[in-house]
Amino acid sequence: MTACDLLITRARVLTCNAAGEAIPEGWVAVRDGRILAIGGPGQTAPQEAAERIDAAGRILLPGLVNAHTHLPMTLFRGLADDLPLERWLNDYIFPAERMMLDPETVRAGALLALAELALSGTTTCGEGYFHADAVAEAVLASGLRAVIGQGVIDHPAPGVPDPALNLAAARAFCDRWRGRSPRIHPSVFCHAPYTCSAETLAGAKRLCAERDLLFQVHAAETRREREQSLQRHGVTPIAFLERAGVLDERTLLHHAVWVDEADLAVIARSGCAVSHNPESNLKLASGIAPLPEMLARGIPVGLGTDGSASNNDLDLFGAMDLAAKIHKAARLDPTAVSAAQVLDLATRGGARALGLAADIGSIEPGKLADLVLLETRSPHLTPLHDPVSAVVYAARGADVHTVWVGGRRIVEAGRLLSFDAAAAMARVEEAACRLRRRLPPLGRNRRS
Repeated sequence: MTACDLLITRARVLTCNAAGEAIPEGWVAVRDGRILAIGGPGQTAPQEAAERIDAAGRILLPGLVNAHTHLPMTLFRGLADDLPLERWLNDYIFPAERMMLDPETVRAGALLALAELALSGTTTCGEGYFHADAVAEAVLASGLRAVIGQGVIDHPAPGVPDPALNLAAARAFCDRWRGRSPRIHPSVFCHAPYTCSAETLAGAKRLCAERDLLFQVHAAETRREREQSLQRHGVTPIAFLERAGVLDERTLLHHAVWVDEADLAVIARSGCAVSHNPESNLKLASGIAPLPEMLARGIPVGLGTDGSASNNDLDLFGAMDLAAKIHKAARLDPTAVSAAQVLDLATRGGARALGLAADIGSIEPGKLADLVLLETRSPHLTPLHDPVSAVVYAARGADVHTVWVGGRRIVEAGRLLSFDAAAAMARVEEAACRLRRRLPPLGRNRRS
């Protein structure tokens, strides 16, 4: 067989392909940043390899795909916990963003988030925030991949003080970054139907359609959002988005918690995807999205953490564990969502939701070599009867040993190689200290 750059041998390979194929003692060959070949015992691996790794006993899986993040919101981690979404957003997060967001703080917050993602096995994320150029620069420096949406909102926003220029700013961002790096995919992220008019939503979607870009929007996240939409527009948030003409296979809806059967039919018919964010939805008491019904209808679903201000971490292993359990409890049915289905959401499903399934999300020849090697020699992963069960129900981000993105090693032995995380942490801590001095204190008793 043809020589390769990297040959990983004797791994428990979870391909996460459409068949969910697993190879108990498999090998994966990488050349020029892509997977050259995979195989198992009895199948001939390349004899010549620039680097060989004996992964005996470890689990090799595709790089995880976090379908919904706000990377710079590491700046607000733990700032205003235990509050309803509307109060959390309007009384604390929006004011904090107005006070402190500039390109430098956004870049630092994004780098800190990217360090957390890489160290916990996420190689690609779906992202949306303000000062998107600074976010893209951070992603470029980190070595990870991202679909990055410039935030659009019909109010003065960081970097876009005049709302009349929100689409112009998004257009400029997309044009600056389109084709600039194969790891960065520009996008437009409209905040929500209750902060963006139908005209803004339609204009943003046209911009995306003209450039074949992903359109992202929060939708149907809370009961209050649904009720207000019915009062103001006479339709649900999903129906409002359909009426605005923004739902198609290049649209990603974030959350979709408060949806009924008619909404699910609209989503399925349109071909758009959904990001499922159970940790954020629970922490903000938004509710539980009907994931089993979405999957039954064939709706593309990816798994997300949301931002650090509403989660408060970016470890997709924790999100997998919760996603597999919460629907069982909600329906009193242990078969409601399986570990295999949830692993698919965090890999192939997330890639599909972001429009990147041709290149990432599974270990298959021809796909990009975004790979994660898990250390399994630990008490909480012993014994290892079923690797899929172990990944979803027992593994943690801290079990990640090695991470490759496009064949380039980003993490080794649990250590970040691509940039200095300590410097990002110091910059974020300094910015957080400034913020605490300016914001009114949030009392420990939040029942008022």
